[in-house]
Amino acid sequence: MQFFSRPNWRRRRRWIRAAGLFRVSLAILLTLGVAQAEPVFLRVVAANLTSGNYQEYSPDNGNHSNPEGAGARILKGLKPDVVLIQEFNTTVPVRQWVNATFGEEFSFMREAEAQIPNGIVSRFPIVESGEWKDPHLDNRDFAWAKIALPNGEMLWAISVHFYSKKSDIREREAKEIIRAIRGKIPEKDYVVIGGDLNTRSAEEPCLRALEPVFPGQKDPPVDQSGNPATNANRTRPYDWVLPDADLLKRAVSVKVAGQEFPHGLVFDSRAFWPLDQVPPVQATDSAAPQMQHMAVVKDFWVP
Repeated sequence: MQFFSRPNWRRRRRWIRAAGLFRVSLAILLTLGVAQAEPVFLRVVAANLTSGNYQEYSPDNGNHSNPEGAGARILKGLKPDVVLIQEFNTTVPVRQWVNATFGEEFSFMREAEAQIPNGIVSRFPIVESGEWKDPHLDNRDFAWAKIALPNGEMLWAISVHFYSKKSDIREREAKEIIRAIRGKIPEKDYVVIGGDLNTRSAEEPCLRALEPVFPGQKDPPVDQSGNPATNANRTRPYDWVLPDADLLKRAVSVKVAGQEFPHGLVFDSRAFWPLDQVPPVQATDSAAPQMQHMAVVKDFWVP
């Protein structure tokens, strides 16, 4: 048995008291930290919504009569937080179009020197961005952005526009993206990829090639009639929003105009009702000249 002299015992009691106060203070700080890191609602939209003869986006002109403003109107109505956008050409400066369509607080990135560039538009700050080389195409690459969410988590968004004609080339593009992700993105961060994959079915090799990072895509988004197709005549699933395994766990039903879509929404203004609940969308917007795709919407709560 060890004995303590009176002075040593007093010092020991002071040390025990201080250690207890430190534990209480640490618990309070941790509790406050948890309280401050509230979950973040995140709506991600894949958007190849250009119209007209030049694959461009125009701002909505206020009286909604401009057919090239159709894509802007659809995006306004859906209220996304992150947009994976394709054919990101605009009839006005890009910053002006983003301000008019989303708001001045939104960030964006767009591929440089691409004929039909991919890009990302984000409500939250883009802290880093770039592009990965498409192994087959020379008029666009794969755009990516690292986004800082308000709760301190990082989301990597990847916007793609795969080759339209051959499935083996789309598979090659998908494998190149997986290689790039593994070389760049930390495993702890969230990742979402999406856009115009030009897939003819949900069984395409490119979707299987993406599964090592983006699994479990067996229940695709649908419209109110249960149709998952996203091309203009609604026969092929061209467009996707694919979360990685961690983000997939955070997926929730998409709620639009008082309705719920458990696996996400394919938005077609010609079929959606009640349309007055998603202003300023017009019934003819998804049928605008050269509008070849529908928007795809997925929602998440990120802790």
